[in-house]
Parts: sequence; C-alpha cells; structure tokens
Amino acid sequence: MPKKITIPDIHGWNTKKEEFVDFKGVDLSLEHSLISLQKWEAKWHKPYLSDVEKTEEEIIDYIRCMTLTPNVDPDIYYYLPKDVTREIAEYINDPMTATTFTTHNPTNNRPTGKKEVVTSEIIYYWMIEFGIPMEYRKWHLNQLLTLIRVCELKNTPQKKMSRSEMLASNRALNAQRKAKMHTHG
Repeated sequence: MPKKITIPDIHGWNTKKEEFVDFKGVDLSLEHSLISLQKWEAKWHKPYLSDVEKTEEEIIDYIRCMTLTPNVDPDIYYYLPKDVTREIAEYINDPMTATTFTTHNPTNNRPTGKKEVVTSEIIYYWMIEFGIPMEYRKWHLNQLLTLIRVCELKNTPQKKMSRSEMLASNRALNAQRKAKMHTHG
C-alpha cells in the first residue's frame, strides 16, 4: 500500500548555484516495494538490502525510485524537511505485519556463517520458488520478505532433536512446571 507524504512549500539555498530555490508543496505517493528496489539496484549496481552505509545521494535516489507521483521536480528531494525524511524512514522500516519470528529457529537448516547478499533478483527467485504471485512485488517490501520467510519455514521439514537437546528441553519444561505448581519434585 503506497504511503502518502505531504511536502510543504520549500524555500531553500542551493549551495552549488549560490541562489535561493523555491518549490511548491506537493503530496507524494511512495511505495517501498520490490519494484522500487529493482529500479534502485539497476541504477546503482549494488544491493540495497545490505549493511553497507548508503550515501546521501543514494538515499535521495531511493526515495525518487519509491515515488509514484508523476512529474515531481527531481531537485525537491534535496530539500526535504527533517520531519518528512523521518516519516519516510519510519515507513521504510515499518514491518507492516503482526508476524514475528523468534531468534532461535529450530526449523531453519541453513548453515550459519556468512550472510547471503539479497538483491531484487534473489527476491524474485524466492517468489517463483514459493509460487508467490507477481502482483505481490507491489507489497511493502518488509511484508513481502516476511511472507517469503513464512513460506520458507512452512516448507522446511522439522529438524529432529538430538537426545541431548530432548533431555535439555524436558529438564526446562519440568523446571517450569515445578515453579508453576510450587513443588520440588
């Protein structure tokens, strides 16, 4: 679902041209989606979903890639008020779902170690692999990634517990029951 952002009239200073600039306020419709991600990665030739810090230009350009509103002056993005950029960041970081995952995931059989680099093509692959319809690429990106994770968990066979894991689990359950019932044995 697109996010509506209102940018007020802006009166600013262009340091390169050393002149004042004026922009009429505009209502933007933004969509943090796989489509936006794909546009950005096609331009910058690097993964957006990485831990590598992004430059101010890259961040501004991602907001441009998210913009659905036609005919927006591309220079207005350089003058966005802090409250508007904060609102955009909150929208990007919103999980958009009630689904949560525990950090301990006994069904995940992936080896630990180096984190996989996720690009738009990897996400498209996951969508194809799990039969997720292409119209979901317009979903909020965090919502789509959560759906993919749910598909992965539901399609991964349950790992059997080793004897020691089973005994540790039983000890923990017995300790919980003793504490709840206020007994010693």
